[in-house]
Amino acid sequence: MQEQTLSRGLKNRHVQLIAIGGAIGTGLFLGAGKSIHLAGPSILFAYMITGAICFLIMRALGELLLSNLNYHSFVDFVRDYLGNMAAFMTGWTYWFCWISIAMADLTAVGLYTQYWFPSVPQWMPGLIALVILLFMNLATVKLFGEMEFWFALIKVIAILTLIVVGIVMIIKGFSTPSGAASFTNLWSHGGLFPNGINGFILSFQMVVFAFVGIELVGLTAGETEDPERVIPKAINNIPIRIIIFYIGALIVIMSVYPWNDIVPTESPFVQVFVAVGIAAAAGIVNFVVLTSAASACNSAIFSTSRMVYSLAKDKNAPVSLAKLDARKVPSNALFFSTVIILVSVVLNYVMPEGVFTLITSVSTVCFIFIWGITIISHLKYRKTRPDLVKANKFKMPLYPFANYLILAFLAFVLVVLALAEDTRVALFITPVWFILLIAIYKMRKMDANHADPVNQENIVEN
Repeated sequence: MQEQTLSRGLKNRHVQLIAIGGAIGTGLFLGAGKSIHLAGPSILFAYMITGAICFLIMRALGELLLSNLNYHSFVDFVRDYLGNMAAFMTGWTYWFCWISIAMADLTAVGLYTQYWFPSVPQWMPGLIALVILLFMNLATVKLFGEMEFWFALIKVIAILTLIVVGIVMIIKGFSTPSGAASFTNLWSHGGLFPNGINGFILSFQMVVFAFVGIELVGLTAGETEDPERVIPKAINNIPIRIIIFYIGALIVIMSVYPWNDIVPTESPFVQVFVAVGIAAAAGIVNFVVLTSAASACNSAIFSTSRMVYSLAKDKNAPVSLAKLDARKVPSNALFFSTVIILVSVVLNYVMPEGVFTLITSVSTVCFIFIWGITIISHLKYRKTRPDLVKANKFKMPLYPFANYLILAFLAFVLVVLALAEDTRVALFITPVWFILLIAIYKMRKMDANHADPVNQENIVEN
């Protein structure tokens, strides 16, 4: 019987826009005001540093995926280089990351919809969005690609519009309530580091969270028509996208309005559009963040189902979740992840708000774990498989210096999370998740030993 394989239905334009969408989160539209208020113009350097690190992480991920075209996700290469227990922990941790993101974004869909329809119950828009996204994901992987293409395009148009409008305002010396729009606003209000090094360091917490999801493009490798051409192109364009969409947008925002006049609780995009006389600015930005939240939930449904599919193929999840339907879509895995996401949304309304914040903070720490495990796998691959390294045309630059630099940066971010009161608790809670995963894995291994004490060649010792 021929082995079932995922459909390679994602075209180049799908993957390119998925890469852009992964690099642009709602944090830029809504969270930029808070991060600017915290760090001032030095936020630009935080984005540059984090962007450079994320690019190197993606190059390591790309090299690993293209070293073996049978790899469909992180789980596959982690299993090969770090063992089955590491693969088990990585797969379920990444699954949890996106489940919590889906929980946050479905809640956001409800809140953003209430901007226009305040009488609609908050749970209803999220439920409707989840059902629509599920059925679209069940159709074909190409339809998922189409949805992400248009979701990402809306974000790109919004940011480019802001940049063009802002540059025109700066060139004309447009008068705002804070004075004339000018590039000099970047350094004439307390310098580039107005809140000192402390504000700059604390800003990394939000900046790193803004890049969460950038690794999603790596999860599309198994369903891309021409991965050897498309994946490198998507990854190599990441620095240009960061410069344009993050650095460019923030330079324009802080040139139109001095950093200390930007309201931290509002979207700076709204402030700029209102200043130029666009009365519906708040509604436009609300539409953009609504589609951005729907996009993140769409990505969550896709990524969690593919991760469960990979885990099931390795017998680290129920085998039934590894089955593909006639359209080569892992429908069982899709239903499983969607039901869990739905339960999470229900729990969100019965839990206190503090628990919800805690779960998303734990998710951020878990993403740091995923990035770190990718880099460690890359180190092992380079040391143990010189044959694959030699044949690979898409090598990570600056090895091994870049690997150790990334690991040092991730450790630094964990220290920053420890400094902030609202994220510090997550550092104490997250180990519980990993201890739970290790305990489950050990119990499953013991069960396998009892069930088949002779034939244990498939059990990987860790």
